[in-house]
Amino acid sequence: MPTDTDTLTSFFEEHRPMLLGVAYRMLGRTADAEDVVQEAWLRWTAADRAAVREPRAFLVRITTRLAVDRLRQAQARRESYIGPWLPEPLVTDFGPAVPDTAERALLADSVSLAVLVVLESLSPLERAVFVLREAFGFPFGEIATALDRSEAAVRQLAGRARRHVDEGRPRYDVDPAERRDLTQRFLSAATGGDLGELLALLAPDVRLVGDSGGKSKAPLRIIESADKVGRFLAAVTQGGEALYEVRFLELNGAPAVLVLADGKPDSVFQVETRDGRVQCVYIIRNPDKLQGLVDPADA
Repeated sequence: MPTDTDTLTSFFEEHRPMLLGVAYRMLGRTADAEDVVQEAWLRWTAADRAAVREPRAFLVRITTRLAVDRLRQAQARRESYIGPWLPEPLVTDFGPAVPDTAERALLADSVSLAVLVVLESLSPLERAVFVLREAFGFPFGEIATALDRSEAAVRQLAGRARRHVDEGRPRYDVDPAERRDLTQRFLSAATGGDLGELLALLAPDVRLVGDSGGKSKAPLRIIESADKVGRFLAAVTQGGEALYEVRFLELNGAPAVLVLADGKPDSVFQVETRDGRVQCVYIIRNPDKLQGLVDPADA
């Protein structure tokens, strides 16, 4: 266990990205994840040095337990959320720290909107086990210590969580080049009001999920079928290219579109694809979830 202040700070900062990754996947909001990690920092600096034998495990344990507690509170609040709930979009740039293609794919998948939505159906403990095991590869023994559970119990939680995720998670293609191409074509068809071209890009059973939290205009129910989704998008986006600024960026491990109005984030569009067609459209318009996507200096 490091003892001097500089070493304590350096060790914590080295592990901060991992801790933020755990907390975000647990909570689906960057602000909540940052609050959890800040609280973990306070407990890290106040900890009895002699009692901390494995510093990394200590940080993971404190962060996970704090995230579980906060998730329990958040789940109660989400019962009164207006309309569908989607995670706060996260700008992802794994950089040279994750050079391996397979590892990049795993990290991108574990933070995708589709996976985070399914994780909402898990209990806080199941979600913690799934995140630590599937996204970060922690051994069952270490997870058991972090959650103060037996290893056998953790293995059972992991099995249940994996089954729930496998059953609830839609099957989408993950080729980023194809998704970006379809995203660009989708945006062009929608803003151009070309319903025929838009329908050609949409799968027959396409779904549109909008998240506004009741704070801006967005569908309060999931829209299903190519005809309904196509007509809705053609109606709300026609002529939009003249009114808004559009930026492409990577959010939650996949291409996405950020729409700005007067330099401020207005909405985020992201599509999921399968077999060359758009299978799901996510629209996030809750302003509370979009604030972190633009640097105030760039607005």
